[in-house]
Amino acid sequence: MNFHKEATAAKLTDDIVVDILSRLTYKDFCRCKCAYKAWSAFSSDPDYCKKLPKKVTTGLLYQGHNNSAIPLVSLSQDDGEIDGILADVPHYEHLEFLDCCNGLVLCKYRSRYSSPHACRFIVCNPATREWRIIPDTHPTTDDPHYVTILAFDPSWSPQFYIFNFHLMHHHGLILGTSKLEIFQSETSKWLVDDTLDLNTDICSRTHLFISGVLYVSTRYEVLAFEGLGAMSDGVPPYHQTISLPPEASYVSNFTRGCFGKSSGILHYVLPHEDGHSIIVWYLDDYAYNLSNWTVKCQLNMTDAFGRDDFIHYDNGGNEGDGNWFWNCDYRVVDLDLERELVFLCDQKAKKLLSYNISTGKLNAIEDAFQWHHYYVYVPCYSQLPAQEPSVE
Repeated sequence: MNFHKEATAAKLTDDIVVDILSRLTYKDFCRCKCAYKAWSAFSSDPDYCKKLPKKVTTGLLYQGHNNSAIPLVSLSQDDGEIDGILADVPHYEHLEFLDCCNGLVLCKYRSRYSSPHACRFIVCNPATREWRIIPDTHPTTDDPHYVTILAFDPSWSPQFYIFNFHLMHHHGLILGTSKLEIFQSETSKWLVDDTLDLNTDICSRTHLFISGVLYVSTRYEVLAFEGLGAMSDGVPPYHQTISLPPEASYVSNFTRGCFGKSSGILHYVLPHEDGHSIIVWYLDDYAYNLSNWTVKCQLNMTDAFGRDDFIHYDNGGNEGDGNWFWNCDYRVVDLDLERELVFLCDQKAKKLLSYNISTGKLNAIEDAFQWHHYYVYVPCYSQLPAQEPSVE
């Protein structure tokens, strides 16, 4: 934007600017924020943000077992410019889909021709058809196991981060974390954080990045990584432990909950022990090893599904406890509190479903459902920082 246009825009009052911006599509609004960054502050203003265009969840990304395609399960009619876009990334047929965060997608390059002593990640933006190769990282064992997480929030920073947890394993059992590597796009370097407890058992699915804080679930607790901005000076982020809601301790032995956010506040959702409802908590405050969770609402699954026989138990073997293993007919797949949606899989009917928190309605999204890791995808129209021109 040239000086004359900036001076003209500066003469407009905030109310007039917000009124103009409110008439745009979300895509055009994102472009305007990039052209004149002073307008991006309106998104965090509690009065103005209600009037501005809202981001719309386009769908859920996933990758099937033994299937290199990364399709998008549509939630809207405007997916033509998004669906299949990852196929433009070179070596797409060798990409393993790992994570999705606020419009960016993280993949791992895997091929029989790639070195077993190097691990290569690729970050893509499907909305802008951009991608970036991440410098290789090197496993410490010949048979590495990872949990790799992408952290990106364009309202907080244009930079993205990759957390690569190396898992210790023996005969298929995960015994903890051997190393944590963290990549920052600004410096394009990996840092090693050796402060993590080696007994930490990282969950591959449950994590969320909000306003510069990455929340990662372990079996009974949450790790909160903060201070990512200091990585530019070579300082790894610090972390602290947050307890999950006490009521979730039993059910979390058998199924994973999900994180979500609303008004910048961390939420956690998990089925109740009897399966008749899903409980949504929000985190009021936390300090090291302490937390203050408050129940936001309970979602009635009996009315939604039209039945109440959700829970089944496996026994503990010969002369074992008859109620040893808790099974539920549905599972929480993901959470989108911005659109007031909870995504579920009905394991009995083999369907992917969405539950509307406001209306209590359950809608089928996809039939012939198979259990995969589904990730809510919301397009991001800001450019990737320092893109690589080609694949090496």
